[in-house]
Amino acid sequence: MSLWCYSFTRACAHLPLPSHPPLRAWKPRFRVTAEPPCLPPPEGTCPGTTGAAAASQLAPQTHPTTTSLPIAEIGVGTTGFGIFFILFGMLLYFDSVLLAFGNLLFLTGLSLIIGLRRTFSFFFQRHKFKGTSFFLGGVVIVLLRWPLLGMCLETYGFFSLFRGFFPVAFGFLGSASNIPFLSSLFQRLQGTSSMV
Repeated sequence: MSLWCYSFTRACAHLPLPSHPPLRAWKPRFRVTAEPPCLPPPEGTCPGTTGAAAASQLAPQTHPTTTSLPIAEIGVGTTGFGIFFILFGMLLYFDSVLLAFGNLLFLTGLSLIIGLRRTFSFFFQRHKFKGTSFFLGGVVIVLLRWPLLGMCLETYGFFSLFRGFFPVAFGFLGSASNIPFLSSLFQRLQGTSSMV
């Protein structure tokens, strides 16, 4: 066997080797973030210090986590689909299945955007208990296939829960729109709404 290999290699020694294109460097499929640039030393530290003194003066830097960003984006999409299904269910003469699906998507998206703990603390504050009971009671009644009564209760609960947000939204819409009548209307609505 070894005599055969030796004669084969001697016979093929004069043949040129095949030329292959050079191998490309491997590139990751996902974008790799680089470390942030070096920051200047904090105030009160001497740039010339070395060793343990410099290490004790500089606190470790914390970088924001990017794991919450995709969850918040999914929450925005889920909330948008929930609002779409609620509006589509109202357009189709209060279809109970679409309204129930929209309610569940809206509440799920809200909890994905701000987190479960903040959602729970938002809904179950003492001064928002009346609005919460009407809103969640309306959701339950819609799930029990009484869509018209459930949506009326939900609407009252929604306005009583989010009434502190309306002046901010009207102020933003008034400053963002350059339409003369609408901007004055939104600014007037901003002034009349209470922040309580």
